[in-house]
Amino acid sequence: MATIIGYARVSTTDQDVSIQEAALRAAGCSIVRAEKVSGTSTEGREELNTVLQFLRAGDVLVVTRIDRLARSIRDLQNIVHDLKARGVSLRATEQPIDTSTAAGKCFLDMLGVFAEFETNLRRERQLEGIAKAKAEGIYKGRKPSIDRERALALHAAGKGATEIANELGCHRMSVYRLIEGARQ
Repeated sequence: MATIIGYARVSTTDQDVSIQEAALRAAGCSIVRAEKVSGTSTEGREELNTVLQFLRAGDVLVVTRIDRLARSIRDLQNIVHDLKARGVSLRATEQPIDTSTAAGKCFLDMLGVFAEFETNLRRERQLEGIAKAKAEGIYKGRKPSIDRERALALHAAGKGATEIANELGCHRMSVYRLIEGARQ
């Protein structure tokens, strides 16, 4: 018997997945997995990976919209190719997606292109805003996450990067970058 599995995703922790979860349950999903993580990549999306590993031939993966599954055309095509090879269908509750037809596949690809396009536009607007703020002297970048002077003092006292990172509560690579920057 085929299992209908739902996948819900929002990008930020202050967003709510409950609307997507309700729509997926209404669409007949017996299992719904959800996560709060960016969709620009499949990296670090544990719930998506769990769902993809669980699906078997004849199962159906349901999302509310294709951009909940992927915001990169490459990721979307990879997921769809993998699902098709395993005999799994893909449906979207808010879009006419049917991966078993040529028209459905075409529509899916177009939606994927638009999702990626939207992500790229957002990134361009963000970079334009940062450039403008820098030109006006407003943007100073992210506040340092490390007490620079304390880290350099600990390094001068002979402590290693891992020990400094543990003491300051930061990542070891941040300490390495700070030490390297101080040498230049």
